[in-house]
Amino acid sequence: MPAPILIDLTHTSHTRARTGIQRVARSLHTALGSDARAITYDPHARTWRPLEPWETDSLTAAPSSEKRGTTWPLSAQLRGLAHRLLSSSDSPSLNAQSSTLRSSFGLLVPEVFSASTAAVLPALLNAVAGPRVAIFHDAIALKFPELTPTKTVARFPSYLRELLAFDGIAAVSEDSRDSLRDYWRWLGIAHPPPVQAIPLGTEPVCHVLSDKLPAPAASGPPFVSVADAQRSALSAQPIPTILSVGSLEGRKNHLALLDACEQLWSAGTRFELRLVGLAHPQTGRAALARLRALQAAGRPLRYDGPATDTALDSAYASCAFTIYPSLIEGFGLPVIESLAHGKPCICSARGALGESARDGGCVALASVDVAHLAAAVRRLLDTPTEVAALAHAARTRKLRSWSDYAATLTAWMQMLKRRS
Repeated sequence: MPAPILIDLTHTSHTRARTGIQRVARSLHTALGSDARAITYDPHARTWRPLEPWETDSLTAAPSSEKRGTTWPLSAQLRGLAHRLLSSSDSPSLNAQSSTLRSSFGLLVPEVFSASTAAVLPALLNAVAGPRVAIFHDAIALKFPELTPTKTVARFPSYLRELLAFDGIAAVSEDSRDSLRDYWRWLGIAHPPPVQAIPLGTEPVCHVLSDKLPAPAASGPPFVSVADAQRSALSAQPIPTILSVGSLEGRKNHLALLDACEQLWSAGTRFELRLVGLAHPQTGRAALARLRALQAAGRPLRYDGPATDTALDSAYASCAFTIYPSLIEGFGLPVIESLAHGKPCICSARGALGESARDGGCVALASVDVAHLAAAVRRLLDTPTEVAALAHAARTRKLRSWSDYAATLTAWMQMLKRRS
């Protein structure tokens, strides 16, 4: 490419949250490497500009367990204010000193931008000479408003209209692509921008596991009964860990997962459930309360909150299999990440999750209610040969890397024409 691609990280560069969208934005930025220039809108300077060093550093900072919002140090606010006071214009603009913003191949917007960012986006869109592309994640706010934060539901219709200003939309799945097209068709939009389904990538993982099952344990002495031997072997075995990665929020369906596990624990099934992810203060409150109650009752339940990439890799390595009980996703990164680590995943067979599950390594459920989740967990715990077969299928899948995703996305961008 003759010039770098601009990638808007207005939100991601100012938050320590590691939700799915932030993971996509950070991973895409890393995969593009020198082909990309990260930019942000500075509300204090009222200008679009390249990231400052402190903002670049925040892209790799440890995740926060407290909030998803943005943070601006006082020093950055004061610098922005000084720039604005010295500027000849008080309207949103491009940083006149930055040729990078004006001479670029095109623009990528991987975030779901806010109303305040949308208000100043036209200045950036008009200045970029090349194709302008937004990544579309999902239409969950339309399909499940009761499980979505109220502010997101209120904002979402405007956001879907604002996407019409781009030259192309890269949807993260076929389901997301169809949802956006259907909504624009329902609005009566005659000539919307093209929408291309480009599935997300994941980090490659080196597998050192063997496909062979462990050798059976030696028989006990003849005078030990079969029942006693089975009980002794059972008590000596480590408790298997089931991992569930994903933010605690309404649509992720953790309440059903916790109830399913409680049914199994009450029936004497031995396993530990480990949850990793940031709890949403509104829609995740009920699941967090249920989790704490089960912990207080002595159930083998661990909640780590958000985790670093290193901690997440360790969690995948130590689990028997994973479970992702979400009702609906735009893509479902934890499913693909589980498969990349060679670990089977229980998930929904519907929508984008079904797309991720269809090539093997998953137990895809017609319903992710309590009964189906409990039955699937019990089945895998009781059938190690099935777990081994699913793990083999997971490790032999040809998964797209973030570099593959970036290459496919930029190749598609080069085919686009400016619409206005």
